[in-house]
Amino acid sequence: MLSGQTMASTVAKGNSIMAKAILKTAGDRAFIHFQGKIIPVLTGRRGLSLDKVEGDLCTPVGELPIRRVLYRADRISSPVCGVELPVEPIAPNDGWCDDPAHPDYNRAVSLPHPASCETLWREDHVYDLCIVMGWNDAPAESGRGSAIFLHLPPVSGYTEGCIALEEKELRALLRDGLSHITVENPS
Repeated sequence: MLSGQTMASTVAKGNSIMAKAILKTAGDRAFIHFQGKIIPVLTGRRGLSLDKVEGDLCTPVGELPIRRVLYRADRISSPVCGVELPVEPIAPNDGWCDDPAHPDYNRAVSLPHPASCETLWREDHVYDLCIVMGWNDAPAESGRGSAIFLHLPPVSGYTEGCIALEEKELRALLRDGLSHITVENPS
């Protein structure tokens, strides 16, 4: 039997299985609990936050549904997803607006863009596989955080507020139907 305390919950949807993972912390380390597995992950440099603010370097606590999957088709193959999700290749002019004062805040944009934006087509491999998480997007509130992704690990060993894990594990999560991550409040 699946338990919300130790494993992800699953819900059938059509021919696919929707599965929720739980992100928990232990000291200064973070782990995703999913279908009986415990996977180490990286979170924001300053840990988790109940009150996410743009630029605070914290990963938000709460429900993070997966919205879509992006990948660098020139570097990696398209991931297989166990749930119906949009899967799209990243292009060199793709960006994400992180300017709280701009109407495009926390949205995908084309570069160049007049506001501050994160470039998705990067020299490093962090966004070679990049899952857009539903944070502050229905609708976006100015300054509550943007560009919260599930992506590959940066060399620094922490993120700016996203969740990062190795490509092999990330592909397995997608294949096995990951649809949400619940980031638990650290005790």
